Amino acid sequence: MSKITIAIDAMGGDKAPDMVVAGMAQARILYPETRFLLFGDEACLNGLLDEHDALKPAVDLRHTDKSIAGDDKPSQALRRGRDSSMGLAIQAVKDGEADVAISAGNTGALMALAKFILRTMPGIDRPALISPVPTLKGESVVLDLGANVECDAGNLAQFAVMGSAYVRTVLGQSRPSVALLNVGVEELKGKDSIREAAELLRQADHLPIEFTGFVEGDGIMAGEADVIVTDGFTGNVALKTLEGTAKLLGQLIERAFRSSRSSKLGYLLSRQGFQSLRDHLDPNNHNGGVFLGLNGLVVKSHGGANANGFATAISTAIDMAGNDLIRLIREDLENIPHLDETLDGAEPVQSSAQAS
Repeated sequence: MSKITIAIDAMGGDKAPDMVVAGMAQARILYPETRFLLFGDEACLNGLLDEHDALKPAVDLRHTDKSIAGDDKPSQALRRGRDSSMGLAIQAVKDGEADVAISAGNTGALMALAKFILRTMPGIDRPALISPVPTLKGESVVLDLGANVECDAGNLAQFAVMGSAYVRTVLGQSRPSVALLNVGVEELKGKDSIREAAELLRQADHLPIEFTGFVEGDGIMAGEADVIVTDGFTGNVALKTLEGTAKLLGQLIERAFRSSRSSKLGYLLSRQGFQSLRDHLDPNNHNGGVFLGLNGLVVKSHGGANANGFATAISTAIDMAGNDLIRLIREDLENIPHLDETLDGAEPVQSSAQAS
């Protein structure tokens, strides 16, 4: 793998910039050839870098006293955020100085700036936000997670291509399974756009994917498919529900173990297994949402990530850049039938059936 340069928004995130620099230091141990362009307040960052002697030689610090606040609207970011730490990190990708940009800051602002600066790649109508989620079988990815509230069949088919390319580069699966999130697995269930997208994917038989049809919400964490495709509204609700359920599960188990002396003893006997469960469900171990479909790579870290979580996002960025994710997406797009051609002369789509 050639040397990777990563542009980092040092000021984005609930625990920035301390968490950002600490995460970079962790990643530097695993990827000693990686270089960093670090954008943010120079006086603050120099003090943090002084605490990590092994990291300092790999960092090119670029000063800016402007940053995007967590409550800034995307329109505000576009008007005055180009020279912020977030905007400059994305611009470094545009200018060819960096292979990928990472920020734990405002998601809406990051998406708006990334689309404005990098533009959408040819063949993609709308970029999508993708993120890994823990499952019974290991890890799957879900997209879109909020970038597009409403999507047509062509959008969903493009998401499937981008998601499968991501899994091939980041998770190392040569032929990922792909499913469309739906209210049932039967062919007549769901909206017209979902069933039309299924027809597109069935005909794209030259793609390196295994399209398995529809999957219901309970199939996400069961690991029924490597790539789960849906619109941004549904995907965002599903992700937040999964995260809330994982947090609830951990709290309920902890409460149960503290309820009596015998349960405390049980915890001591099963502590190793319980810690393994917590690690598997910890969002920091699955961190690194990615905006796919742009002429450049941008990674969105969880705003509340710790240093380990930010290092995980850096690892995701290195995998994508090192395996040329954008080239894979462009090649795969050539093998998707055009929506008009696929549906031309096809049997009329029947009205949507109700969820069972």
